[in-house]
Amino acid sequence: MENEAIIRLSIFIGLFALLATLEAIAPRRERRQPRSRRWVTNWGITLLNTLALRALAIALPFLAVGAAIDAQAQGWGLLNALTWPAWIEVVAAILVLDFAIWLQHLITHKVPLLWRLHRVHHADRDMDVTTAIRFHPVEIALSMLLKIGLVYLLGPAAIAVILFEIMLNGTAMFNHANLRLPLWLDAVVRRVLVTPDMHRVHHSVHREEHDSNYGFALSIWDQMFGTYIPQPKAGHDDMLVGLEWQDDRPSRFGWSIALPFTKK
Repeated sequence: MENEAIIRLSIFIGLFALLATLEAIAPRRERRQPRSRRWVTNWGITLLNTLALRALAIALPFLAVGAAIDAQAQGWGLLNALTWPAWIEVVAAILVLDFAIWLQHLITHKVPLLWRLHRVHHADRDMDVTTAIRFHPVEIALSMLLKIGLVYLLGPAAIAVILFEIMLNGTAMFNHANLRLPLWLDAVVRRVLVTPDMHRVHHSVHREEHDSNYGFALSIWDQMFGTYIPQPKAGHDDMLVGLEWQDDRPSRFGWSIALPFTKK
């Protein structure tokens, strides 16, 4: 769609700047590592991810939004065979796509090969807004392939895919942010959306805790399927974030990119 990339990028930059500012004003936890090195690494990984998706776009005729437009033109997908009102189709598509991302996230924790990729995200020893963009390029490419396939099967309108991508990126940055919300507000928001305190449990060093709270946007899936843990055992101030590498290695770009291919 015309100007779609510019609109999404503008919203992303605006939300990132807002959340980074709020983190500085009202941080939830003290940082374990200097922000500068982590941010250079996490943004470097994001740049690599952008290049990986550009390469994927060369190999494939369409990415997610393009796939939605193509599916509609060809009449492919469940929603293109139905005559529901447009707003119902948009809501249904967003719910299905969000559940698919939740399920994909759970699977990446259960399948050893996928976990090797996903642990690049979990290895970050601090959680802040940049953790939301710290994913290995191979994982990003595989996730996009899954999304394209789902879009062809579901047949959502392009606007639904765009709205979902904006929601997913925005909520991911929000719930990874090192942001102190009033407890009463956290309790209200997490009934619908994943909050920073809720998602921080998922980044615990303890396996039983990081195998919970898989949601990125909507919190309902964890509550429905019994994967919800409300608070970390050690408390938010004292819990360890990350994995077994509790040193400076996760803040290094080369180490992070090579992590899926190391023996350990």
